[in-house]
Amino acid sequence: GAGLGCLDLRPQLEEVVQNQTMRLLALRTFRHLHALSLRYHLERQTGGLSRAIERGTKGIENLLSWTLFTIFPTLVEILLVTVLLWALLDFWFAFIVFVTVAVYSAYTVAVTEWRIKFRRQLNESDSDASTKAIDSLLNYETVKYFGNEEHEAGRFERSLRRYEDAAIKSKTTLSLLNVGQGAVIAAGLVAVMTLAAQGVAAGTMTMGDFVLVNAYLIQLYLPLSFLGFIYREIKASLADMEAMFALLRETPEVVDPPGAPALAVTGGEIEFRDVVFAYDPRRPILKGVSFRVPPGKKVAIVGPSGSGKSTVSRILFRFYEIQGGSVRIDGQDIRSVRQASVRAAIGMVPQDTVLFNDSIFYNIAYGRPGASADEIEAAARHARIHDFVIALPDGYKTAVGERGLKLSGGEKQRVAIARTILKDPKILLFDEATSALDSATEQEILKSLREVSELHTTLTIAHRLSTVVDADEILVMEDGLIVERGGHAELLGREGVYAAMWRRQQEAAAAREKLEQAGEIRPGAAEDIPAAAGSRAAE
Repeated sequence: GAGLGCLDLRPQLEEVVQNQTMRLLALRTFRHLHALSLRYHLERQTGGLSRAIERGTKGIENLLSWTLFTIFPTLVEILLVTVLLWALLDFWFAFIVFVTVAVYSAYTVAVTEWRIKFRRQLNESDSDASTKAIDSLLNYETVKYFGNEEHEAGRFERSLRRYEDAAIKSKTTLSLLNVGQGAVIAAGLVAVMTLAAQGVAAGTMTMGDFVLVNAYLIQLYLPLSFLGFIYREIKASLADMEAMFALLRETPEVVDPPGAPALAVTGGEIEFRDVVFAYDPRRPILKGVSFRVPPGKKVAIVGPSGSGKSTVSRILFRFYEIQGGSVRIDGQDIRSVRQASVRAAIGMVPQDTVLFNDSIFYNIAYGRPGASADEIEAAARHARIHDFVIALPDGYKTAVGERGLKLSGGEKQRVAIARTILKDPKILLFDEATSALDSATEQEILKSLREVSELHTTLTIAHRLSTVVDADEILVMEDGLIVERGGHAELLGREGVYAAMWRRQQEAAAAREKLEQAGEIRPGAAEDIPAAAGSRAAE
């Protein structure tokens, strides 16, 4: 027996197949998520998504375990017992067994199909609870600002109660299924044993035959009960996999054309030609925007909140497909080349820099994974963050916390600049990179940005006009159109939209200075002229 146990390779084979399949499927799902459009990721719920993937991979593991390594041997065993009863005893024995198996199977399928809705409710409430918990923890500070801990606990408890109700219904209906299955098997067993007892009484069967029938029935009904359990588990696994396979059926909004070449970057010229775009067809955002950023030059896009400025950067990165016109880099339509090559050519410093929950070293190295420590340190020096980092107790190994929240806004921006320097792209894109910073920090960051952008094609999207006075050309956007263009002095002389914006911002700055001198506000605090951060979603 021990020798045969050593030869049983099924557990090892099962582990290899299950784990390899789970790894490949999880990897495929992860890659697919990164291939999906920005629109999908703006709408997704992180907690529910992670639970769907977790349940899906576990469901695959269970499905493989039951179907490949259990269900087929069990079916063969049931078939063999039925044939033996027919061959050795009588047709009626086999017939009763067949009817029992058929009724058992029909009952199991019918009740399990009815029960599956409770499994779906269980999964939905589980995802909902996970979403609320993660969302609340990510917004920890906001919860504290408003003293809403009990409100958050109440929302989470309601989700848990829905989960509890679904779990109770699932368990209760499982008991109903088990009782019914037991009753069908008992009825079949009584019928066959009654037939065998009549045979013994009539003298057509011996007591040995009676014992044999009983042994065969035990050999039959044990795997049959197990088969019912397997079917339930398979259906539950399929329900668990639904959300993950629905995710895999999501089609990316932006796809590369078949056989698309890589972008060939020479000077880094950017050109928008009559670009028309809308997130929703009912509300156009860009209504025929045309401009050119010559190689090595700096062009700024300014305008009121909601004018479409930040949409320009998302289109340049091919996060969305435009509805009309074209966007070209060095004369190549970015829709005709591979997305990865377009993004490799552009270095981005966004308004809200989100860092990975890892070390400062890792976050700078993210600009070019595989870069040497010397290259990373050189990039940090250029971004004027090296001295700050080495003054920390853990230096470059310092953890930045979830989304980089352990660092200040200026420190995070410098990390973003450092990793963009390390990437060394031909084109630089600054999307309101200093709008959330105080005046002193802003001037330091601007100095770093100017140094970085020398000899690079630079597109700057800004709300604060003082940050773009040195641009070669300033484009003024309003309601999805470029309404003015020219240099800073030229636009001021026109007394148009730009001049009006400049005056408003200068007046706000002067009012602020008076308040600082009067001691009513702290010098160097973040400005509010007016805050652009809250309006970005509308653009």
